Amino acid sequence: MTAAGTNKMSAYMDNAAATRPDPRVVEAMTPYIGELYANPSGLYGPGQRVKEAVEEARTRVADLIGATPKEIIFTAGGSEANNLAVKGLSAAQAKKGRHIVVSAIEHFSVLQAAKRLADDGWGVTYVPVDEDGRVDPAAVEAALREDTVLVSIMHANSEVGTIEPISAISEIVRERSIVFHTDAVATTGTIPVSVDDLGIDALSLSGNQFHGPAGAGALYVRKRTRLRPLIDGGIQEGGRRAGTENVAAIVGLGKAAELAKAEMAERAATMTRLRDRLISGLTGTIERSKLNGHPTDRLPGNVHIRIEYIEGESMLIMLDMAGISAASGSACTSRALKASHVLTAMGVPKEKIHGSLLFSLSHENTATEVDYVIETLPPIVERLRAMSPLAHDAAAHGA
Repeated sequence: MTAAGTNKMSAYMDNAAATRPDPRVVEAMTPYIGELYANPSGLYGPGQRVKEAVEEARTRVADLIGATPKEIIFTAGGSEANNLAVKGLSAAQAKKGRHIVVSAIEHFSVLQAAKRLADDGWGVTYVPVDEDGRVDPAAVEAALREDTVLVSIMHANSEVGTIEPISAISEIVRERSIVFHTDAVATTGTIPVSVDDLGIDALSLSGNQFHGPAGAGALYVRKRTRLRPLIDGGIQEGGRRAGTENVAAIVGLGKAAELAKAEMAERAATMTRLRDRLISGLTGTIERSKLNGHPTDRLPGNVHIRIEYIEGESMLIMLDMAGISAASGSACTSRALKASHVLTAMGVPKEKIHGSLLFSLSHENTATEVDYVIETLPPIVERLRAMSPLAHDAAAHGA
């Protein structure tokens, strides 16, 4: 795309942080920001009409993942859904045991929730990953104990794009009658997700990952799976999440789910084609560059590369000056300037971690934008390496 009011090319490639709300989603939300403002808990006509919209959205979200509407709890996004899952599911099973298992590359909303449990005396085991960011089902099995009550392994990592073998892990976990949660924020609405095929008991999702509104998410909890609420108060969401519903956001989430289900195959094909074009274009022209994450079992829009001898922050600044929006990792850590916990868990040396870039594509990106990045980044790398002591030292030693 071209930036408004200029002839300068621009390319937004940070869709892992937020996707643009589809205009059809915005259109569906608009009435509930204005005239349809009644509280859905009201027994009068306007309230019941709003309640119907909420329940229609619940059905659409359920349809997207193969669940039933009563198994969907609306939240304010993926982080709340993950907190509700980790803390709420664990607390509900506490009489059976006080140990949980998570992977080392989970989103911080899972890792910090696990840490909170650890601070309260729970046992937490962190399962390692291989050099591609893949969790070995055997490692999950080895981590299980008699007092394990919850396993939480993400469906895919939004930073490096690796898709995890959730179905294989679920077979192991369910044999032990342990509750199994997956953070599917990176996958729901992007690739096919079926709660039955995955074999999970709980699943987190977020609308801003598939062209819905920010601040709208959901937690799927399988029927008869016990959950303790985080927010107490009213009877909203079946008593599992108190507070007046954010109706406009929920309606937008429902519309986004409906569109994602109908258009998923076409969207994924577009993203995969653009992803592969960008990967080959960058790694083929930039020396000492490497793709992070699994080479094939990865998200269709994820291009995460590391470029040696320069800092990712410097590249991001110069890309931004050229109108290209990208990231150095997850949106929750990119401003912290700390080494990625995901790449660290994958065994990437610290000096190479800081030279990583994430280009996350949506179906709205174009081949022209991809080619613009392929044209723009190599000269930036060359310029920064010319100023890099690390590059000079490597050249002096023939590296």
